[in-house]
Amino acid sequence: MASTLHSFASAADLADSLADKVADRLSAAIAARGAASIAVSGGSTPKAFFQALSTRDIAWDKVTITLVDERFVPADNTRSNHLLVDANLLQNKAKAARFVPLYQPASSVEEAARLATAKSAEIGIPFDVVILGMGGDGHTASFFPGGSNLARALDASTPRGVIPMEAEGAGEPRLTFTFSSLDDAALLVLHIEGEGKKDVLAKAEGSGDEAEMPIRAVLRRATSPVEIYWAP
Repeated sequence: MASTLHSFASAADLADSLADKVADRLSAAIAARGAASIAVSGGSTPKAFFQALSTRDIAWDKVTITLVDERFVPADNTRSNHLLVDANLLQNKAKAARFVPLYQPASSVEEAARLATAKSAEIGIPFDVVILGMGGDGHTASFFPGGSNLARALDASTPRGVIPMEAEGAGEPRLTFTFSSLDDAALLVLHIEGEGKKDVLAKAEGSGDEAEMPIRAVLRRATSPVEIYWAP
């Protein structure tokens, strides 16, 4: 599937433009069916976007927010994506939104994934908006090269839901939505910043194994074109 690249002069310009685009899509969903959903990525890259989106005029009480992936750590852990969303997105006007976490207290990451799948069923899929990031190794969500469940995660026939993932470069065990949960979002965005990430993207868009660079699976197999937002 072809993708569309949107380039910006600065991260601040990107954040404002992406916030406007997402706000419009969420508002359209609310107008159409009375509710909207968005799954967002973690890491440091989306902070400015989160902060911009939190100020937009949306019927936030009709919006459900979740994460595309999460570390198997409690919400108060400094490496938690939940903590990042709390501090940067669930602020200002967006405080009225409902947040559905992926981390669930459990004895194992496998059990936490089962609990998160049950919890996420309350949201309804497909999502209206999915925001993905990308690592320097070509991973996205928690689809890591060499990941314990990578083939299952990328298989379009795998049921929608959350599965566990462990990989050498992942640190803690992860919880991640399957590709089948993300690829048919009404708006699917890949948000990347820096010249290095643009080089990684160029490599991913070439020929090669999806297992080597899992972002290739998204770029090649997404149901609708991936909107790529990039700033230096």
